[in-house]
Order: sequence, then structure tokens, then C-alpha cells
Amino acid sequence: MMKKKLLCGAVLGVLGFAQVAMAQEFDDRWYVSGDLGVIMFDGDRDVHDDALYSIGFGKMFSPNWSWEVNLHSTNPNKNSNEHLNWSMYGAGLTGRYHFTREDRSWHPFLYFGAGALRAEEETINPNFGAPLQREDTNLEVHGGVGLQADYGRTAMRGQLGVRYDLDDQSSIIDEDGFSDFVASVGVLVKLGPEPTPAVEPTPEPEPVPQTTCADMDDDGDGVNNCDDRCPNSTSGQTIGPDGCPVPVTIDLRGVNFDFDKDTLRPDSIATLDEAVAVLRQYPDLRVEVAGHTDECGADGYNQDLSDRRARVVYDYLTGQGVDASRLAGPNGYGESRPLEALGDAFPACKSETNRRTELNVEN
Repeated sequence: MMKKKLLCGAVLGVLGFAQVAMAQEFDDRWYVSGDLGVIMFDGDRDVHDDALYSIGFGKMFSPNWSWEVNLHSTNPNKNSNEHLNWSMYGAGLTGRYHFTREDRSWHPFLYFGAGALRAEEETINPNFGAPLQREDTNLEVHGGVGLQADYGRTAMRGQLGVRYDLDDQSSIIDEDGFSDFVASVGVLVKLGPEPTPAVEPTPEPEPVPQTTCADMDDDGDGVNNCDDRCPNSTSGQTIGPDGCPVPVTIDLRGVNFDFDKDTLRPDSIATLDEAVAVLRQYPDLRVEVAGHTDECGADGYNQDLSDRRARVVYDYLTGQGVDASRLAGPNGYGESRPLEALGDAFPACKSETNRRTELNVEN
């Protein structure tokens, strides 16, 4: 009974001391272990509870799993006759699942395993001769719970569990196996140098973007320097895809007038609406509104008629929302700028082509 009290006190000491341990990362070094405990034998065995000695060799194979090979022995006295020898030793493989956490160095675990037990037992000889001897090797399985605390190269652990011995050749009649309870404390010593913590690779700096001519537009015309063949274009110009100014022609050939008239024909409205659409598409475009006549009549009369014709077109454009600041004029040129020369093919007084209004682009 005193042995049990001492062992339970030692286990509780390990549990308390583990809580002040420093945090430890996963350590995969091989280790050797030594455990001292007490085995509380099945009451049917007819032996005293006794000390258990164990040594082992193992390692952590992951942050949560360890495996260990161990050798152990015990040599209790028999209850019925203390002069009779009874001893047991064995070898086993034990796996442990550790409930580890990065913020602490102590952790609980579950363990389980199996092994072989060698029993050597003396029994009373019914013929009063030398004691009879039995030697058998049996399978055993074991499992339980524990707590481990790591301190760098060393660690301490405490365990409580049960071992089932499949011994069906015992001197105890009608027993096919025995359940023994085991409690132990132990020390682990890790072998080799302490593992070097993994160093996170320094990420390569992002390359600095290289500015090329494709990223620049020095004259602000919307065409990058690589494609701009006219790098000195000015604001307000109409620019083509190569960065050069392009001529914008607003064709008002469809806006004609009857002889000696300054009123728009119905078919002229569609042509003027197309001109309004062009001016809206190019908001920086400025044009001159110019009126012309044929060569029939006095110069002064034709000049006045061309002024009136230019005014009609000017008023239509502004009435459709074209800002007057974009329109130069209206200017009349009379008969001074004919498109068709005099001759038999185009009699001067019948040339509708010369009776026209134009929008002349000024930028």
C-alpha cells in the first residue's frame, strides 16, 4: 500500500511540474527512456503488487505520434508462499498519440501497444520435493493515459494504464488471462544535437516595373510614344492611330439652294444632321460657316445672298446644340469661289453646285 501512495504522489508531481515548462516545438530526435512504476497485479494471480522497471528506445514521428520499443521486468513474491520464486519480463511496442499545442511544453497523451511476456513461476510440489517450475511466453496488450513535459533535451512523463496478459497456462486453475494495472513515472533523454528550426525563405522582391515607350504619352494625345509618329501634336487636333493629326472633312455638298433663294431644301436637313453628329464626335473641332452663290447676277447682290445662306446654316447648327464659340462666321463669299468653271457644260446661271454652303475645318 505504501508503494502505491508513493507512486501516485510522484505522478501528481510530474503533472504539476509540467505546467511550468517552456514551450517546445516538434522534436524528432531519437530518445532513450527509463520508467519506474508499480504494477497492481490481478487478484487471481496470487502475488503481491510490486515495482516495475522499464527501459525504452523511440522517437516522435510527427507532432502527434511517437513509437517506442521497451523492455520491462518485475519480481514479486507469492501471497501463498513467499519462498517460491515468481518473475516476469517482457518486450513490447507502444504507440502514443500526443495532444500537443504550440503555446505549451506539456501535453496529455493516449498510449496503446502489445508485446510478449515471459513468466517464470515456482509452485509447491505435491510430492514434497523441489518446487515445480513453469516457463511460458504469452501475448499481452496494454493501453492507458499519460502526461508528458518537455525541457529541451530531456522530458518527464507519468502514465496510468492497464495490461491484459493472455496467460492460460498459469498455476491458477480456470484462468485464461489476467488484468494488471500499471502506474509509472519516467525520464526521456533525447539523443543528438537539438534540431535547427526551419527558416522561412526570404521572398524575392517584386521586380520593379520597367517604364517603356509603350507606357508614356509625352504630348498627351492618347497615343503611346512607341506608336506616335507625330510626337509634337497639340491639344485640340484630331489625332489618328499613329499620333498624327488627321484632316476632318465635313461634306455639305447635299446642302444646296434653289436659284436666288436662301431657304433650305427638305433634302438638306439630313446632310446638316450628319454635320452636327461629326461636331459632337469631335468636341474640340472649330469650323467656319461659309456661303457661296453661282455667277449669275450682280456681285453685290450675290454677296448679300451668300451671307444669308451662311446665316441659315449657322442658325441651324446652333439650334441643334452646337456651341457658337466653335463656329466662325457666318461668312459669305458670293460668287468669288466657284467649284465649277464657266462653260457649255455648266452655264453660270444654272450651276447648283456653286450655290452651296461649306464648313471649313480651322484646327
